[in-house]
Amino acid sequence: MTRILFYLDDYPHDIWRECIHAIDPTVEFIGNPDWGSPDDGDAYAFVWEPEPGLIKRYPNIKAVFSLGAGVDHILCDPDLPADIPIIRMGDEGLKEGMAEFVLMNVLMHHRKTPELIAAQRQHHWKRVFSLAAKDVRVGILGYGALGSRAAAALKPLAYDIAAWSRSPKPEEAGISHFTGMEKLNEFLARTDILVGLLPSTKETENLLDFDRLSRLPEGAAVINAGRGSLIVLDDLMALLDSGYISGASLDVFPEEPLNENHKIWDYDNVVITPHSAAITRPDTAAEYVLRNIKRLENGETPENLLDTNLGY
Repeated sequence: MTRILFYLDDYPHDIWRECIHAIDPTVEFIGNPDWGSPDDGDAYAFVWEPEPGLIKRYPNIKAVFSLGAGVDHILCDPDLPADIPIIRMGDEGLKEGMAEFVLMNVLMHHRKTPELIAAQRQHHWKRVFSLAAKDVRVGILGYGALGSRAAAALKPLAYDIAAWSRSPKPEEAGISHFTGMEKLNEFLARTDILVGLLPSTKETENLLDFDRLSRLPEGAAVINAGRGSLIVLDDLMALLDSGYISGASLDVFPEEPLNENHKIWDYDNVVITPHSAAITRPDTAAEYVLRNIKRLENGETPENLLDTNLGY
């Protein structure tokens, strides 16, 4: 019998149990804090922001599934066993949600929606001019499963799309690829709307500082739905203040939740969402976890297995 040890604080577990059992009613689904004893038998952990030391206390855990695409909430545990497999979430619902978020925000900055909303607040009848989509250069920073799905959502509107990746990607129609740090500045220089989808690693921390953000063309907009550590927030604010950056959509921040007194809340040209760009859906996540448990049980490599050397 498959055993799943589930951890999600301050949120009902019933919907997750129901979705797991809709696929396989024989699964023993055990929600924290009732994980029982390590002697109860092999199990798989399915978690979001587990308390430090929890995984170590259960040596019967064969692998850890993250409830989200990010794994920094697991890796920050100083007592995490070094050899335990960690699987990032990569279900269809997460990809669909991110594609929707990116499409919505690219359109908002392309059509200058924050500017129009600010005018509405002032009761100002203001018309703005927008370029045709084919003349708007969108750059996707991070081209994994989420980035490629976002690009697929943008393609039908004929945006001029480019993608930057750490490692080479296969050529594809409608996407210009840039690879490696030596090509990052060139990628930024051709990007009118930047979409950040990079994971949190040592290499990506504070990657977009004042200098790199200044490589974008004047008037560019910035969307970040990857990790808050990607952007130096004070540097972005300075460029927003100067008018060099026209606007931003920020779903993630260096510290969450964002302090209620932070100045960026009051920027008319910034859209803030509470780390909700792509929320893991219980139905598609259940299918994904059970499919990959089966792969592990068959001695196969699971999808989106964390590479500890790369950090994603």
